[in-house]
Amino acid sequence: SHYDPDTTEPISSGLQSLEELLSWKRSEANPFNVATVPLANREPSLASTPHRTLVSHDMMGGYLDDRFLQGAESDAPYVFYHWQYIDVFNYFSHNTVTIPPSVWTNAAHRHGVIVLGTFITEWTDGGKMCEVFLKEEESYRAVADRLVQIAHCYGFDGWLINIENPLGETAVKNTPLFLRYLTDQMHERVPGSMALWYDSVLENGQLKWQNELNPSNRVFFSACDGIFTNYNWTEQNLEGMKAYSAAQGRLADIFVGVDVFARGEVVGGKLETNKALEMIRKHDFSTAIFAPGWVYESIPDKNDFRKEQDKFWSLLSDFLYVHRPSSPLPFVSSFCQGAGTSLYWRGQREVDRSWFNLDAQELQPLYYRETLEGEGWLRTQGCPEDAWSGGSSLLVEGVLPSMLSKVCARIFSLQVPLSSRVFVSLIYKPSPGVTVSLELKTADATLCTHRGVQDIPSESYHTEVFRIYPVSHYTHNVCLPPPQILDAESLSVPPLPVQSVCLYDVVWLRGANKLNLNATLRWRYPAQLVRHFLVYWRRLRGPDPRIPSGKLALIGRAYCPLFRVTELTVPEPPGLLELVVEPVSREGFRVPESQWGRRSLSYTEERTDQS
Repeated sequence: SHYDPDTTEPISSGLQSLEELLSWKRSEANPFNVATVPLANREPSLASTPHRTLVSHDMMGGYLDDRFLQGAESDAPYVFYHWQYIDVFNYFSHNTVTIPPSVWTNAAHRHGVIVLGTFITEWTDGGKMCEVFLKEEESYRAVADRLVQIAHCYGFDGWLINIENPLGETAVKNTPLFLRYLTDQMHERVPGSMALWYDSVLENGQLKWQNELNPSNRVFFSACDGIFTNYNWTEQNLEGMKAYSAAQGRLADIFVGVDVFARGEVVGGKLETNKALEMIRKHDFSTAIFAPGWVYESIPDKNDFRKEQDKFWSLLSDFLYVHRPSSPLPFVSSFCQGAGTSLYWRGQREVDRSWFNLDAQELQPLYYRETLEGEGWLRTQGCPEDAWSGGSSLLVEGVLPSMLSKVCARIFSLQVPLSSRVFVSLIYKPSPGVTVSLELKTADATLCTHRGVQDIPSESYHTEVFRIYPVSHYTHNVCLPPPQILDAESLSVPPLPVQSVCLYDVVWLRGANKLNLNATLRWRYPAQLVRHFLVYWRRLRGPDPRIPSGKLALIGRAYCPLFRVTELTVPEPPGLLELVVEPVSREGFRVPESQWGRRSLSYTEERTDQS
């Protein structure tokens, strides 16, 4: 279940039954689905955010192209990149246990957003399942323990509990106890985690959506971290909840549901989802935005997705809250959204085909549209037509009215502690007649500016490196806050070697006149030092000494020290080949070849004697 049956590519999947959940073992977990990016700090923190925003990603059953944990070839995939606005990301499907693909967890964690899986029971079979696992303390604790172990193993941050079937007397009595035990165990095992209850079942066991927190469902709310209400609420529901005693002091824990598809009698939805958010924020509640993938599903031409996605989130932006990434140096971003029509490195095409891999998504900038004086405007958006690294760059465009000769575009708002000496670099491609300069503004110094600008020619790109000092004045100019800020002292630290390269799970597949190698490559290297790894192969000098070694050929990129080689066509046996791992530092520097990792593999044709 961890591999695609045709290609042996690593994939993510959920669990289909109670039996499958209870038989889950850490020793049999999918190593490729373990998130490798720790939850980043952000300001303000989740605990201090008074109005939280949750996105529940429900899209065509889930586990689409995003199930391929090393990426997929996809011409126009669904990509989420407005992380600045949200606090919680829930991966939703109708599997009994929905385990988020690690690519989503890594992208969310990089932006300080926590990730929830989903535990759901539905219909008649769901009712039978609940009667089994909620019949006594031992059985419901066994289920909760497995859910905690799965979240801890795969590196995500909690669960949405969605029971959408009636419960018997014993089962409903034990449900709050199950919720409290699950919540406490999650908090103990995964600090900062969350367990949410979906508004569906009443304290008497009846399946009846309330569209609010009230005396019929408060027992579940009191047993966990919050409630995700159903979608068919009115302003009267919001007014009642705000005055309800059980809500006092916990308004932020009430996530008022908004169905973007606008099914049923709802406020807003679709391109009027902002009407729902305006009303929710008016009454000081958090919100749960369900199925924003509507934007993608509703457009006939998927190539228009980015434009429609930006439009949708800009309509909501007045009712959302921008969070700042908080991290130590180096701070680096190429603005890659995790997809593209080509894969770039240092401005050159490395791979010339469409691709999708959220592991490649880097810290995202502020996406917005701003009105200027007169009829001018300024907009930032992703640009998949060109890139420095990854699949997209940031396009800053607009109309500058005649009364303005300069404009400042805000790209990042960060919380980064600066050392006494830092380097800032910015790579840009200006339109004719446009002059670009950089401004770094700090909170504890008046302002920062640059000295000693040095241009480094690189075909059609300009690279500028700045040494930053606090000063008491600055020149207002067109400016782009930096996508890369480095501690100057770290530039002199020698790179580490790749260690302990091993090869396992080798599968040979013979196709039409070719032999394909499939194998898992693992190595050791500090994750915090690397941007990605490049994985190569080459044929070594074979049994015939007259055949020279081949040149290194790129297989792909890895974003953790684990990579599955799939469908690699190799020479006929007997043969000797080498797999090579090159780390690329966070700053984008390549490591000397002497520090790369290597593993050789010899192979021969297995022959059997027949009488």
